[in-house]
Amino acid sequence: MIIITGAAGFIGSNLAKKLNDIGRNDLILVDDINHPLKKDNIDQIKHHELIGINDFLSWIKKSKNQKISSVFHLGACSDTLERNYKYLTQNNVVYSQKIWQYCIEADAEFIYASSAATYGDGMNGFSDRHDLITNLKPLNEYGQSKQDFDEWALSQNNAPNFWAGLKYFNVYGPGEAHKGRMASVVCHFLDQLKTSSEIKLFDSSHGVGPGEQKRDFVYIDDAIDMTLFMMNMKFKSGIYNIGSGTASTFNELAEIFLEEKLAKAIKYIPFPKDLILNYQAYTCADMDKLRSVGYNIESTSLAVSYTHLTLPTKA
Repeated sequence: MIIITGAAGFIGSNLAKKLNDIGRNDLILVDDINHPLKKDNIDQIKHHELIGINDFLSWIKKSKNQKISSVFHLGACSDTLERNYKYLTQNNVVYSQKIWQYCIEADAEFIYASSAATYGDGMNGFSDRHDLITNLKPLNEYGQSKQDFDEWALSQNNAPNFWAGLKYFNVYGPGEAHKGRMASVVCHFLDQLKTSSEIKLFDSSHGVGPGEQKRDFVYIDDAIDMTLFMMNMKFKSGIYNIGSGTASTFNELAEIFLEEKLAKAIKYIPFPKDLILNYQAYTCADMDKLRSVGYNIESTSLAVSYTHLTLPTKA
């Protein structure tokens, strides 16, 4: 059986659906599904058992007879504006350490969500080489909590039979509507176009012009393919980037919507003051390590992937 924490979330629910598609219904799903949009994410997923996030640690203590092959630990506090570091440490570090230990005892592989937020402003690059991890300087408490667990994992002599920490870059696609302000810029575009023909982008910031901030956008199907590749790979534990390897400006993304007549104009808005010190104006995943272990599928382009989204009517 396979355990997925954060199973009703964006990446978790898409992973569970993909596992169903390849015939894996022996899923133990872990999450808090009180949010109606998260419940929508999980409603159609075939599974063996659904466990509340607050009950999971007690469940694993009682589940010695369950044969678990893999644990995908995708549940976490992912709010980049959360400032309570004690809370983040408990949710993103201590909780993960307990699941790590469970995987050792259960002889299960452990695949967890790290984050591109660990790379901070990018001054130390975007390489997932282990000898460079400790040089990274996240810009916010969320990124620091992910960095802390990455460093802890790399320091362990006692580890699961296989483990992988996945640094997800800017994943976008179906199933992220519940994330609110933390949703991808693509999701925000689609929300804006429900009530307006304009796309709002940030004005000049961080030394770049209006809408020229760059991100590594990775379509959810590609992110899931890479995640499942890790489950099947099994021979080289470690930390891996999950991205496209290409940085695109917000303007380039908006132009796709303009060209397809889904929007009529771009409106530049002042950069939010509460984000200025904690914002990544540029990200671009170094994908060399993932390719070196055999992953060779080309990423879906922005121009192709947008056709898979639920689009508004043409402007």
